[in-house]
Amino acid sequence: MSNYIAAGLFAGLIYSMVALGYTLVYGVLRLINFAHSEVLMSGAFGGYFFLHAFMKSNIASTPTRFILLFGAIVASGLVGAIVAFAVERFAYRPLRRRNAPKLTYLISAIGASYFLLNFAGKEWGRNPIEPPPVISAAVQWQVFGTHVNLYDLVLLMVTLVLFGIVNWIVVKSKMGRSIRAVAQDSETATLMGVNVNSTIAQTFAIGGFMGGIAGLFIGLAGIVDYNMGFTPALLAFTAAVLGGIGNIRGAMVGGVVLGLCMNVPLYWLQQPYYAPVIGFSILVLVLLVRPTGLFGESLGRSA
Repeated sequence: MSNYIAAGLFAGLIYSMVALGYTLVYGVLRLINFAHSEVLMSGAFGGYFFLHAFMKSNIASTPTRFILLFGAIVASGLVGAIVAFAVERFAYRPLRRRNAPKLTYLISAIGASYFLLNFAGKEWGRNPIEPPPVISAAVQWQVFGTHVNLYDLVLLMVTLVLFGIVNWIVVKSKMGRSIRAVAQDSETATLMGVNVNSTIAQTFAIGGFMGGIAGLFIGLAGIVDYNMGFTPALLAFTAAVLGGIGNIRGAMVGGVVLGLCMNVPLYWLQQPYYAPVIGFSILVLVLLVRPTGLFGESLGRSA
């Protein structure tokens, strides 16, 4: 049982990072960025190409591996932020200037998603790629009877640090005050001197940075693929809804709860293919019973 709990916890951390992108964008725009799955995929490719370029040997020393891992995290986050920024700039902002109906944003985001998906498939191939083994799976510890490897510990530390930074940005920084102001009332924020377009672009970039890093860790646990972002992004959307979309802390808690709910029942079912079924069933159940999620929505009106 403890191994299933640990697997659910670490899977939930990845869902939480991706869910943050959904919840930030929804907070300022009252819209879902359906191209976020390709932001995740782009970050995974960014990290892969960084490691492929600089990790010349699989027998690199431990300090070198950690330096390369840090570089891959930064590279994947920056690629995710750039792609998310581009999605906002070309798929959302022109529609916002024209006061387009909500359905138009949805169609535009789906179009951007398919463009990025097929662009990646054309440029980098449609066959799965195995990233360089920068994190050794052989290093393991026993924690409360559970096998925990180096990958799990790095994922936990990176997630906690990133959530702490993002929470500080939103709660304490000048950028965070602008984000909250736009989320509450964009027209009043404009009158108070807030640059709404810049704030929304920064919000997309922050969410994209987290999503890109999540894509890197998904790739390091398996493969990098042009279609790798679809299922994790849908499950992360479920996590965002579960925690209360628009609520930053809810995104983290929702991801962990979803990961546990998907993995712990496998102890009895013994069929890993049931995990996505459980996850999407939770989405339907939450929308029917408590649409505002566990923590409710914390941000305001549409920009």
